[in-house]
Amino acid sequence: MNLSSRKVRALGLCSGGLDSMLSALVLRKQGITVEWVSFETPFFSSEKARRASILTGIPLLVRNITPVYLKMLKSPRCGYGKHMNPCMDCHALMFRLAGEIMNQNGLDFLFSGEVLGQRPMSQNKQSLRYVEKQSGFDGYILRPLSAKMLPITLPEKQELVNRELLLDISGRSRKSQIKLAEEFGIMSYPSPAGGCLLTEKSYSSRLKDLFNHQDSYTEEELHLLKYGRHLRLSKNTKIIVGRTLSRPHRSHANDWRQRNDDFGGINMCRLQQGSGCRTCRSWCGNP
Repeated sequence: MNLSSRKVRALGLCSGGLDSMLSALVLRKQGITVEWVSFETPFFSSEKARRASILTGIPLLVRNITPVYLKMLKSPRCGYGKHMNPCMDCHALMFRLAGEIMNQNGLDFLFSGEVLGQRPMSQNKQSLRYVEKQSGFDGYILRPLSAKMLPITLPEKQELVNRELLLDISGRSRKSQIKLAEEFGIMSYPSPAGGCLLTEKSYSSRLKDLFNHQDSYTEEELHLLKYGRHLRLSKNTKIIVGRTLSRPHRSHANDWRQRNDDFGGINMCRLQQGSGCRTCRSWCGNP
C-alpha cells in the first residue's frame, strides 16, 4: 500500500521490454494507478509497448513525435552514440513530453524501467541526472527498479511511494529481472536487444546522407531509408535498388518518386529485375 490517503497516479515511459513492465508492476503492487505512454517515430515504433499493454492490462497512450524529434536529432546537446543515436537527449525529450501529459491529466509523477549501470554510457548516475535536469521535471522521475541506488525523488519524499518497496537492481545481469518476472507471472517478454534504427550503422549512414542533401524530409522518406540498397549518384540524384516487390516498399518508393518529380528534390528510382521509373529509363527501358 502507498503511504498517501489519496489515489496516486503515475505515468511511465514504455518501450515494451521486460524492465518497462516490471517497473509498472512494482508500483501497481503498492496500489498506485499506473499508465503508460509510448512515443513513435520512423526510427522506433510502439509495437512492443502495445503488446505489453495487452499482457499487463496497463492503459497505453501512443503519440507520434516525429517533428519535434527531428529537431532534436539534428543537433543533440550531448551528441551521438556510436552511430546516429542521441540516447541521453532522446530520453530527456521523452520525459519532457511525458511530463507535459502528466500535468495535463493530473498525474503525480513519472517513471521508467531504466536500470542503473545496465547501459554504461546512457544509464550511469551522471547520465540519468542529466536526463532529469534537461527534461524540466527534475525530482519527478522515479526509476523503481534501481530507486534504492539513486537519490530520493519528490514522490518518495511526499510519501506517494513507499521507498522500502522499491528495488536496488543495477548492472547488466538480467537474473534479478527474470526472477521478478516469474513472481509477477510474466512468462513472455521480448529480448533486451535494441529496436532503435539510429543505433544501426547502415540506417545511420543513409540518414546522414539525407541530412546532408535535403533541408526537409517527410516521414515516408525516413521510412524508405530502411529498404533496399542506396546509391548516391550526385547531389540531386539518388538510386534505391529494391530487394523485393513487396507492396509496402513499393508504396514508399512511389510516394517519394512522386514528391521529388513534382517539386525538384532528389530524384529517386526503385529498380527490381527490369522494373524502373523515368529517372533511369535508359537503364531499364520502362516508362
